[in-house]
Amino acid sequence: MHIPVLQKEVLQHLDPKPNENFIDCTINGGGHALAILERTEPEGKLLGIEWDEEIIRQFKLKVQSSKFKNRLILVNNNFTNLVEITKSQKFRAVKGILFDLGMSSWHLEESGRGFSFLKKEPLDMRYNPQNPLTAEKIINYWSASEIEKILRDYGEEPFARPIAKNIIEFRKIKPIINTAQLVEIIKKSLPQRFQQRKIHPATKTFQALRIAVNDELNNLEKVLPQTLEVLKPGGRIAIISFHSLEDRIVKNFFKDKAKENLIKQITKKPITPFRKEIKINPRSRSAKLRVGQKLW
Repeated sequence: MHIPVLQKEVLQHLDPKPNENFIDCTINGGGHALAILERTEPEGKLLGIEWDEEIIRQFKLKVQSSKFKNRLILVNNNFTNLVEITKSQKFRAVKGILFDLGMSSWHLEESGRGFSFLKKEPLDMRYNPQNPLTAEKIINYWSASEIEKILRDYGEEPFARPIAKNIIEFRKIKPIINTAQLVEIIKKSLPQRFQQRKIHPATKTFQALRIAVNDELNNLEKVLPQTLEVLKPGGRIAIISFHSLEDRIVKNFFKDKAKENLIKQITKKPITPFRKEIKINPRSRSAKLRVGQKLW
């Protein structure tokens, strides 16, 4: 089950009130969205955006008989099209926008798309199955220098070079088509002492491939300026990130727009989960919440 991360803190800072409109740009399992709708009764609406058609389908089934169904608008699209989506839906007077940039539990545990290094699955890693780029294409067709670059830039993997080199050597013999093959290559590329650590040796490589396949960092940079076009004055943006690359983009955006007197930084430092939440939901341990307020 997808457990919404930092839900209490998100509600505290977005502060939804009756009849206000909000956007959840990453609907996932809908935990945050439903909590917001609960507080915006009787007429507040929520626009939920989700890139993965299957996630949208599942969430529609979940809410089809709920009291929220008439106040919830669901759109299967990339959030980089935020302005276009709000115009097409005639969705106005937006009081708050939420981004939960974490991967859903469904993607890891049930999608079968190779997001998890703990299962043997095809090397896909696409949120949107219409996307022509897969992890398998990167691993089998990109050059050693290109693979090394994404592992270093997107995964901050210190052993990017030997991993890339061994990928090239392995694929000369046969194609790398599943996660189990890739995990073995990664393990052989790392010194033995690094294989005994708490963090799985494949963690950073899988993160890097997922980011590259879905163009996650560029998408985030594209959408952030659009939030200021969509929000009403005084409206807030809440963004939960899960690794330093995302958090840096959000931090710099808020910082730059604060200098332009367009945004007030509500959180000078990111909000992180308490130990109690991490114990219940270990995947929340790296979450960071930043909140900004549009000034005018």
